[in-house]
Amino acid sequence: MKIRSLKLKEAHKSNNGVKSFCSIIWDLESQHLVTSSSSDSSISIHDVLLSSAPPKILRNHKDGVTALALSPNSTCLASGSIDHSVKLYKFPGGEFQTNITRFTLPIRSLCFNKSGSMLAAAGDDDGIKLINTVDDSIVRVLKGHKGPVTAIAFDPKSEYLASIDSNGSVIFWELSSGKSLHNLKGIAPASASDNSVLNVLSWSPDGDLLAAPGLKNDVVMYDRDTAEKLFTLKGEHVEPVCYLCWSPNGKYMATSGLDRQILIWDVDQRQDIERQKFDDKICCMAWKPNGNNLAVIDVMGKFGLWESPVPSSMKSPTDGAPSQKSKTNGLLLFDEDELEPSISGSLGDAREESLDNSEPVSRKRLHKRSKYDRMLDEDSDDELHWLRKAEPRRKVSHTHKESLDDVGEEIQSVMKPERTKMQECFQPGSTPVQAGKRRFLCYNMIGCITTMEHEGYSHIEVDFHDTGKGPRVPSRTDYFGFTMAALNENGSVFANLCKGDQNMSTLMYCPFNSWENNSEWSMRFESEEVKVVALGTGWVAAITSLNYLRIFTGGGLQKYILSIDGPVVTAAGLKDELAIVTHASHSLPTNDQMLEFEVFNISNKTQTLRGHLPLTPGSNLSWFGFSEEGQLSSYDSKGVLRVFSNEFGGKWLPLFSANKEKSDERYWAVGLDASKLFCVVCKSPDAFPLVSPKPILTILTLSFPLASSDLGADKLENEFILSNLHLSQTQKRIEEMSAVGKDTTLIDDEAFSMEMSLDRCILRLIAGCCNADKLVRATELVRLLSLEKSVKGAIKLVTGLKLPVLAERFNTILEERLLNETMEAMQCSNSTSNAILTNGVERHHGLTVSENEISEPAHILNPPKLLSPHFAKQDQAEAKKGGEKVQLKTTALEASLKVEANKVDHASIPFLKTSNNEVKANSSLVNCTNKTADNGIRKESANPFQSHRPTNPFAKTSNNQEKSSIFDSFKKANNGDTK
Repeated sequence: MKIRSLKLKEAHKSNNGVKSFCSIIWDLESQHLVTSSSSDSSISIHDVLLSSAPPKILRNHKDGVTALALSPNSTCLASGSIDHSVKLYKFPGGEFQTNITRFTLPIRSLCFNKSGSMLAAAGDDDGIKLINTVDDSIVRVLKGHKGPVTAIAFDPKSEYLASIDSNGSVIFWELSSGKSLHNLKGIAPASASDNSVLNVLSWSPDGDLLAAPGLKNDVVMYDRDTAEKLFTLKGEHVEPVCYLCWSPNGKYMATSGLDRQILIWDVDQRQDIERQKFDDKICCMAWKPNGNNLAVIDVMGKFGLWESPVPSSMKSPTDGAPSQKSKTNGLLLFDEDELEPSISGSLGDAREESLDNSEPVSRKRLHKRSKYDRMLDEDSDDELHWLRKAEPRRKVSHTHKESLDDVGEEIQSVMKPERTKMQECFQPGSTPVQAGKRRFLCYNMIGCITTMEHEGYSHIEVDFHDTGKGPRVPSRTDYFGFTMAALNENGSVFANLCKGDQNMSTLMYCPFNSWENNSEWSMRFESEEVKVVALGTGWVAAITSLNYLRIFTGGGLQKYILSIDGPVVTAAGLKDELAIVTHASHSLPTNDQMLEFEVFNISNKTQTLRGHLPLTPGSNLSWFGFSEEGQLSSYDSKGVLRVFSNEFGGKWLPLFSANKEKSDERYWAVGLDASKLFCVVCKSPDAFPLVSPKPILTILTLSFPLASSDLGADKLENEFILSNLHLSQTQKRIEEMSAVGKDTTLIDDEAFSMEMSLDRCILRLIAGCCNADKLVRATELVRLLSLEKSVKGAIKLVTGLKLPVLAERFNTILEERLLNETMEAMQCSNSTSNAILTNGVERHHGLTVSENEISEPAHILNPPKLLSPHFAKQDQAEAKKGGEKVQLKTTALEASLKVEANKVDHASIPFLKTSNNEVKANSSLVNCTNKTADNGIRKESANPFQSHRPTNPFAKTSNNQEKSSIFDSFKKANNGDTK
């Protein structure tokens, strides 16, 4: 390749030969070049047509100028300086207009968006300011870099902003939300030690590619949406690239390196086609908008024009270039023609002056378009929806108002507000694609699935946290390019997005343990894309782009296909339950997502839950799943963890908030149990962990976002609410297990332990209330105690604190409870006795009464015997093992039962048939006495042969729980008869 020489002339003097960062930019019509230097406080505007004429000098900064930017229509010039200020000027006149913003450290980069309505400014501060050029307001500050920001660039489609810092990290920002979408760390050379060259980046003119310097003296191209590394430009640079810029049509790129040479690249061919050597490093370049020229400036402040950098035998760098005429949305920032009324106003004082005589004809033709075309441009949709519109600075003429009315319908369609973005679907426990790095397809409490692309294929590994429990799964090569996965103890499921010429999506299930060697299976979907997958016990679920919920068996049988109500967001499975989250509607104008959830029981084919999924305002859902106990849980991007509870008709309870933790940390949720959140701690601004080094699980204690208590007992109050929640959940499980006839022995003991623990917490709160003189609150708390011993302990506590009035109230509460207990026992005893007496009277008259009819006279049968209750016999048999004392009590119990039964005169009617009512009454008596006997035996014997936990006299009365005081009622009844 032929090396040509190029002479440069001085634009800015260097201070004692010190190298500095210099800038150079073209205006829209290629009539002016603007230059600056970080060692010179002035800005030079060069007239290219009159090269011999001296440049126009702007001297408004107090220190070196480090950044320049021209609005797309070249009416406004912005400059940033080491003096921390950002200034605006009219262009090309150079009249100073305003200091639009200030920083606390030097400015390093400025950039206008495509419409000119937004100016981004960044530097050695830790934030990027987005400034509305209509009213000079700061719309948003983007924070995430850990070093000086050296370059920023709006993408041509006005959706993203890309930024790079001196550490070589690149961040993709979403403009509508201000969120960091992708953070590519250390992908470019570090430049912190030399301020004469800065890390840069640049969007292709079509906005599809982002170019940034690579670590191997090359240039790397990244995808605009996924930030994936697509390809590199590597040629004859022997040192890192320090500046790059695209040709107007995006076919070529110019790169300068620390090796003091410029290379011209054919991007499509990925080949360097031209080369130029210089005496010093070239720190900035700019392609001529309408010609085959490249303007350059070096670190000594010398600039020049490289004529025909692209060989004449090749396609011109301007052929097929996007239109350079800016769609300004009415923002001709400094009006130069008052004949065209401005709808949105300008930044500076609008002066009534005509265009310069040197303005080209093409600029004037802009004003000859129809009114309708002009209005379409003014309302172009490339302006961000969240920009505030400026009020008109001048009255719009009557004629212009009439023209607005004439095209009302058309303009309404153009001026419709842009909808806020709906959250995209995601797989719980997955991390985004990172170029050249392994990422998580799935990470949960069982294990993780990782993948990394290598030479066109992916390499997948499955690892379990507890290697002793999980099977050893060999790594595998992924030929399908799977992008999502789910994992449980039985197997793993994979799926990919549509790809290939046939536009097909693939679903694959891989069981870990199977009696068949070839147990894997796969499904393919034509013109239908799998969005989310989930696993349970014996089933696999896939939710697709057609809003289909497809459920397969573990063997691959297509069992159910359901239609869901909206686009899926995520899904999770546990045992028989599948939970999915869908969009209920479009997002609100405040960017709040409208989501709803559904829970299905796959084995029963039922929907068990459905409702709205709450999120913190302005947040997205970032994790969704089940706790270790099976509670449905969610975690949003603002760090709030919620768990679904059946209390209050089914509500989500906030059990954790990251706002109360360290502000510089983010928590990537993995799972939770009854009292702890398991997560990976990421240092801000990182929102997710890397595969290597292996993430360390951090355990955080669940805590309600309580208000600051006047007791100063936030931990105790949190423990009280959590204990109540866990006890309620356990009692619900007991009811469910009892309903299906399962043994509840273990869970009964667990619930009793919870009640004791809750009582201890309440007693500590009572002590705190007494010390803080909150006696009413203490009285409310004592009513919540479950055990009699706990109430007596509260009485003893307040007595020791010398609060006799409170002790008296506690005594009254205890007496009320004992009285209520006795009354309930008496009611049970009376209902049982009445049932026996009723049956005796019926038999005395020779009748058997049913619910709807009177039976015929009874047949002659053998004299009936009073059957011993089944549970009483069982208790008696077990009591023999427990000791003679228990046996005597059981015998006494049976004797008491016989006395009660013999109150009815059986001898006078010996051959009566036993009626249904008698059976019911006897059954009721048996149940009451059996439970009484059980309690009596429990008190006297230490043998654990009973299946029920100790009776809690102050717990809420349940249908399966009877009171021990029923024996006292029988004794009283017997004593009354004796008297």
